[in-house]
Amino acid sequence: MPCLAERQRGFAAALLDPALAAPPGLIGPDGQDSARRFAVYRNNVNIALIDAVRANFPATCRIVGEEFFHAMARTYAVSEPPASPVLLDYGAGFPDFITRFEPAASLPYLADVARIERAWTEAYHAPEAASLDPAVLSGIPADQAALLRFTLHPSARIVRSHFPALTIWRMNVEDGVPAPVDLESGGEDTLLARPEADVEVRWIPPGGAAFIRALAAGQVLIEAAEAASRVATCFDLTTNLTALFSARIFCGLSSSWPPIG
Repeated sequence: MPCLAERQRGFAAALLDPALAAPPGLIGPDGQDSARRFAVYRNNVNIALIDAVRANFPATCRIVGEEFFHAMARTYAVSEPPASPVLLDYGAGFPDFITRFEPAASLPYLADVARIERAWTEAYHAPEAASLDPAVLSGIPADQAALLRFTLHPSARIVRSHFPALTIWRMNVEDGVPAPVDLESGGEDTLLARPEADVEVRWIPPGGAAFIRALAAGQVLIEAAEAASRVATCFDLTTNLTALFSARIFCGLSSSWPPIG
């Protein structure tokens, strides 16, 4: 006789995979075998999971079409069931799954578009925080500026891509109009943040992603700028810092010097 844990695992596996038979021993209110009732329940669960993925990845769905997306999301649901009963956040592993989904191999940018959508969801549900007023920089002595450390807003997310994924994403959300895209035109890095009510999505210039990640890792300003310059020799510190303050992705500031008020 299988133990309770084994029965639960078998039930969960059969619930997500239509190819599996209904678990043995299911009895309906009439005392008869309940395989048919289980099939209805399984269908409802699968529809709910597929709908949750579709809701979180609308641009990805628009790119591949409803039929293809349905098949892809169903396969994903079988391989990666939700770890939480809150389906609003379901799909954390979907972008990586797309890279392994062989029928999507002809769309090498698709996973990165999905990563932008996932980052959007994470940014939207991130904790609130007040953005740093750029005026605070005016009171910092020039000899301290290089040693500043910035705290990033908790909603800040970066997506890097070897493809023009941001352009493709914008074409496939809301009122976007799909158009031919040159996949050889170069990659695009994307910054997402929700400093106020809405998630804001911006293009990051060359070196900018390395700069932001270095700051997020706790490096001081001069170290982060050097990391960015190693990635892109054209990196301009003033331009990038101004853009990031405009995006309101900083919420704290410190230095190895006396604390900044």
